[in-house]
Amino acid sequence: MLTKRTWIAIIILGFLGSLAWGVENQFFNTFIYNTITPDPRPVSWMVAASAITATLASIFMGALSDRIRSRFGRKPFLLIGYIGWGITTALFPTAALIHSIGIAVFMAITFDCIMTFFGSSANDSVFHAYVADITTVNNRGKVMGVLEIVTWVALLIVYGGAGIIIDAMGYYAFFYMIGGLVFVLGLIASLLLQEPKPTHERPKGTYWSQIADTFRWATLKKQRDLLMLLVSITLWGIAQNIFFPYLMIYINTYLEIPTMQASLIIFCAILFGGIATAYPLGLLADRWGRRNVALTAVIAEMIGLIAFSLSRSVPALILTGILWLAPISAWTIATGAWSKDLFPEDKRGQFGGYVILFSVALTMVPGPLLGSWLITTFGIPTVIDGKAGFMPTSLIFQAGGIATLLAAIPLLRIGKQKKLELSEQE
Repeated sequence: MLTKRTWIAIIILGFLGSLAWGVENQFFNTFIYNTITPDPRPVSWMVAASAITATLASIFMGALSDRIRSRFGRKPFLLIGYIGWGITTALFPTAALIHSIGIAVFMAITFDCIMTFFGSSANDSVFHAYVADITTVNNRGKVMGVLEIVTWVALLIVYGGAGIIIDAMGYYAFFYMIGGLVFVLGLIASLLLQEPKPTHERPKGTYWSQIADTFRWATLKKQRDLLMLLVSITLWGIAQNIFFPYLMIYINTYLEIPTMQASLIIFCAILFGGIATAYPLGLLADRWGRRNVALTAVIAEMIGLIAFSLSRSVPALILTGILWLAPISAWTIATGAWSKDLFPEDKRGQFGGYVILFSVALTMVPGPLLGSWLITTFGIPTVIDGKAGFMPTSLIFQAGGIATLLAAIPLLRIGKQKKLELSEQE
């Protein structure tokens, strides 16, 4: 049983993590596009650099937390990480004060990478390792469902409130407010955490041998099902990142919908497609099974994205937005719980980092680059504030929808080798 204090702490930390990532994944991009240059390539460069940073930070800091948690717990990583995360989020827009576009882009990417180091160290590996520590196979889907709700609430606040704040006060005030919120609440929630008593000794060998051992073929064979799941997560993520970094840009420019109305579209889609469905989907993942929920999500996501690409009116965009946001909830809950089921118990922080390797680095590098290529090759040339660029079209959603289907292939292979070995033994 999780105590009330633990629930409060993980809900706040889960909320803050999603809030900060939502700002980074969408409004760091629109800030560069609108303030520095309308060329989509710097957005793809920043996303790729951030993804690599997130992967390295989560693997190495997650492994370190596995080794010292018996002595210090995971709390120091969360405390320092969330504080640094808040400070660097607030500092990000200062890059635009530089008049040279090239240097401004470089500084924006640098600030993003520093922020990502703190964020990934705290949230991506250590926080999710902590969640795995305090849950079991029987209640993990439920907890992931609750975390998915707070994820969507955070994104609802970002997308629903961002347009109002940015239009009224500008980007600088927006980033200062988000950074301050992450700093203050992250400090409070980290101090509230109750550390569970470690049930396993720390990983054997040295720190570096622990990391190196994970990449040996013999070790990978022992974790075959987890590896197949991670490959599936990668294919899903690549498909999502073809269109997602350019979502607000598409709505604002191609559909010519103002930021306020665009925020309303995202607000409604998140409210009904994300928040309303998350908890029931978490229970469903525990009862119906992770695989069934994940496979259903793949098909539903493809249908939703194709429908969204054909929509033009605000009501139609809201409805079809719900159709592709709900499957994202289902997928995230099912695969999040499933991966934690398969983590080695003494290396949860490190393997939480490997989830980031497959779900972030291997997806946020090729995905946005594919999206950028589609935009610059098949998009509409445009000029914004005297700067030449390209306008994304609905093709990015159609390509993302079709690519999503590839994620089903590895899922269908999970567990098959074990069944084959058992039948041969019989």
